[in-house]
Amino acid sequence: MPKYLYGDWAALYCPTYIRYVRHISVKYILFSLRKTGITCNFYVFISRQLTDMLTSNTIKISQLKQKANQLASQCQEPCRDTVQILETTGRDCQDIANKGARHSGLYFIKPVKAKQQFLVYCEIDTFGNGWTVFQRRLDGSVDFKKNWVQYKEGFGHLSPDDQSEYWLGNEKIHLITTQSTIPYALRIELEDWENKKSTADYAVFKVGPEADKYRLTYAYFVAGGEAGDAFDGFDFGDDPSDKFFTSHNGMQFSTYDNDNDKYDGNCAEQDGAGWWMNRCHASNLNGKYYQGGTYSAREVGPSRYDNGIIWATWRSRWYSMKKTTMKIIPFTRLSIGDGQQLNLGGSKKVGSDGRGDI
Repeated sequence: MPKYLYGDWAALYCPTYIRYVRHISVKYILFSLRKTGITCNFYVFISRQLTDMLTSNTIKISQLKQKANQLASQCQEPCRDTVQILETTGRDCQDIANKGARHSGLYFIKPVKAKQQFLVYCEIDTFGNGWTVFQRRLDGSVDFKKNWVQYKEGFGHLSPDDQSEYWLGNEKIHLITTQSTIPYALRIELEDWENKKSTADYAVFKVGPEADKYRLTYAYFVAGGEAGDAFDGFDFGDDPSDKFFTSHNGMQFSTYDNDNDKYDGNCAEQDGAGWWMNRCHASNLNGKYYQGGTYSAREVGPSRYDNGIIWATWRSRWYSMKKTTMKIIPFTRLSIGDGQQLNLGGSKKVGSDGRGDI
């Protein structure tokens, strides 16, 4: 150790020493100083440090008392669950609306073959239409790269205002869409990053059982704005068979750990989401959430495949949607414009392979 005059050493090292031991007990401070023989304006430094500690602790104690008083006042009444689940129940959200429910929110439903009821978000409009919402994307807060069981059971979070991301679950979607002789319609709602919105409606929408890998089938594309019919495939210009190999009708559901697509590889693994893949897709509403919409192969990573939230007939495969909703309703309740009801009329028949014939 370099040699210093005692006063020089004290001036240089005493403040540092005091700062070092300020978090230790006062008795230990005194013991340490006596042991080393340090005086170095002892009373000045100790007084200053202890005063600072006392002031700091007094402030903290005051803050804790204030917080305790706030909590005490809040708990004068029994605590209540902040999530409101509405009382009416039914087979689906339309059944709930038919029973008089007029407010959108969380309800329990029990489809005919369901073993127990489960929670859904019902969107009930002014015309008495009750939509059962089974998919919601809005901010990228939920990672949709999930395995087979997670897509089967559902994941994410249901909220009373429907401002959360989730997948209801393939088994639940199957139970709802196959419970009645009255077919269901699927409505897909899209919003891009310029806040433009569009929809696509599909008649006689159905999701098969797990034994058939939750196969998607529908009879025909009903209507849509600029969104177009991405479920029918899209010609990307890469190959003459693009449209055929990117159509979705009749496709089984695939996840990274349960590959049921028509591709030699694994579309769900490459594109990072569970979906009704062909070889591979013209739509993938469970894809990766990209802020701002436009993304590139470089951003995707080593695979370099388009893996965003895609609806190719409206925006390119390198454009990821800002918001999406997938919801179903009995087809007889499907309305357009000011609530005018659509009639089922003549529809395509869907064969066992999921393909529609005229």
